[in-house]
Order: sequence, then structure tokens, then C-alpha cells
Amino acid sequence: MIKLYLTPGTRAGRVAWLLEELKLDYELEVLPFTKEGLKSPEHRSRHALGRVPVIEDGDISIFESGAIIQYIVDKYSNGDLKPDINSSDYPYYLQWFHYCEGMVMPPMNQIVVQTVLLPPDRRDETVLNQAKNLLSKSLNPVNNFIQDKDYLIGDFSAADCMLGHSCYMATRLGAVSEDMLNIKKYVSNIESRSAFQKAIKLGEDVDNPIG
Repeated sequence: MIKLYLTPGTRAGRVAWLLEELKLDYELEVLPFTKEGLKSPEHRSRHALGRVPVIEDGDISIFESGAIIQYIVDKYSNGDLKPDINSSDYPYYLQWFHYCEGMVMPPMNQIVVQTVLLPPDRRDETVLNQAKNLLSKSLNPVNNFIQDKDYLIGDFSAADCMLGHSCYMATRLGAVSEDMLNIKKYVSNIESRSAFQKAIKLGEDVDNPIG
């Protein structure tokens, strides 16, 4: 059985969501967003930087949400949640799967740092505004691509667990402008999924400044 190490409000939510979509049994360990929770010697033995998500699957222990999602889909989905390699949708599945970490998450990370993680006296309004501007630019191609689509490639896929989760988090941060109507509809579609609703609530009772 897969064991997932999760801190609420982080990329680990992507993995929990996928596990719920696939209806896989899994063991969950919720780690608080604290030095004791994430930087302990025990957790650093799983992830040297003390981060989540991490999964253990038998003798295998891996981190990085994208790698974990690809691993789970390839091993446990029976061909579901990703298009066939010969499908015309497959290149776009790959593109948006990786666009998430390449373009959307870097400015979003900076927004979280400047609005949540740093104490007020260390925050930089210029850096924050630059990050918001870059995030908006990064989301524009997504907004254009998903016009008339419920999900990134039409049917729900693992790419939505990656980029869709980021669009949801960007919405929570107030970074999705009112004119991005396609992303707003997309996030609404995501929020309506029962697997997402269950996954996003995991660890709610743990004190977490970014949740």
C-alpha cells in the first residue's frame, strides 16, 4: 500500500487527489508546516530538503509531485487518466503537465513567500508585484487553451492534478483576474469533483500557515 506524507496546502494535495480519483487504498501521514514536522531527521531521511510530498511504495521512496503522479498513473491507473501515446491529445497532456512547474509555480511560490512566509518587515512589494504580473502572464495561455473545454485535454487527466491544482491555489491567492473566465470555470469543475473535495480537506486539523 502506498504511504503518502502530506502537509495541507502544498503540492502533496495533488498526489492525494490522484489517489482519490483512482480509488486506491493508501496510508496517510500528515506533517505540520513546522521545523519539527518537516525538518526532523526522520523526515529528512525521506527528503533531504524536508519537503512534501513523499510517497513510499514497498521498498520505493520517491519525492517530487510530478514524478510521483507519473509513477502512480503508470503503475496503478490501468491506462486511465492519461491519453494513449499515439493520441493527438498526448503532446498537450505532456505540455500542460510540465507547464505547471515550469511556468506557473515559480511566481506562485514567490507570492506565498512575500505574503505568508516572510514576516511583514522583510516583505518586498516590488518583488510581490513582479511575481503577480508573471503569474498572470503564465496563466493567460492556460485560460486561452481551455476555452470550451471542461478540462485541459477535454477529459479529466493527471495533467489536471498538476496544473488544475495550481490554478485552484492561484485562485485562493487572488491571482486569477476576473477576466480569466475559462480558468474560473475550470477551477469550479475541479472543486465539484468528490475526489478533490476529499483530498483538499486532508490534514485540516493541523496548524498550517499556508493552508
